[in-house]
Amino acid sequence: MTALSESARRVLRDASGKLRRGRAVDKPRGPAVTEIVAWCQAWDIEPGGRLTRDRLRFDRALMDAIAGELEVQGEPPLEVALGGLSTAQQAEHGHREAKGVREGPRDSRVLVSLPVGQPPRPGLQGGARECLDVDWRSIELAAFDALVQVENLDSFYGFTPELPALAAYRRPLVVYRGDSHYGGAFPALAEAWSSTGRPHFYAGDFDLKGLDIALGSGATRLLLPALDALWRHATPRHVPAEQLACRPRLLRYREALPEAHPLLGYLSLLLDEQRGLRQQWFATPTVAVELHGADEHEPARP
Repeated sequence: MTALSESARRVLRDASGKLRRGRAVDKPRGPAVTEIVAWCQAWDIEPGGRLTRDRLRFDRALMDAIAGELEVQGEPPLEVALGGLSTAQQAEHGHREAKGVREGPRDSRVLVSLPVGQPPRPGLQGGARECLDVDWRSIELAAFDALVQVENLDSFYGFTPELPALAAYRRPLVVYRGDSHYGGAFPALAEAWSSTGRPHFYAGDFDLKGLDIALGSGATRLLLPALDALWRHATPRHVPAEQLACRPRLLRYREALPEAHPLLGYLSLLLDEQRGLRQQWFATPTVAVELHGADEHEPARP
């Protein structure tokens, strides 16, 4: 007999909690209850008259028998929810590894770019910065005065915050937005950062999807070349047809901006001229354009 599924454990956990306030709890016959009945019978725990065609009645005697059998098998106690725990954390509560609900090994990891420490790491030749794979929860956000979100990995590896647009910030936290390998944890980091009230810069493609991602991520400013430089170099080839689904949302966003907003010229190039420029083709970003209304914008599609 296999171990109880997490859905069956949730039913048992709920019944156990309700039994603290009453003598019995009825649960309708469904897949989870059917699994519990089969598990009990496999381990010689007979529901007896508690089981009918329509429901299973849990009382303290039945719950004690189930809890005792779980302990004998080295299973976690019912009060322990395995969902969201890492494998190591699950191991602290028993022999069972619940892969379907555990925290993945990359779920909280982000790729950050930081100044090289002193002294430098022995045996490694490097430049002024190094890229580290860290748990975002270990980052002391108060130590940084700006968050810089970099969209493209090749641009991230070569990114330096020594930019005119970032001259006012001495301790920027540079983070790769992520992909299928990195990226699951960045939204959590961005959400935590938003509570600091400090600026969140977006460095990425100047195209429909890039702007949509910036707004959906909570960024407050875009790092871009000067507008005249973009007008000279932007091309329709950098606004692919598959990004057109983002256009209606960006049109609504533009309509909500105040007159003379500095982003309007950029949006005219992108939405009216339908020309963009990928981050890898940028010259050095020289301006930081504020984003207003990002809180009302619909989240970016994955």
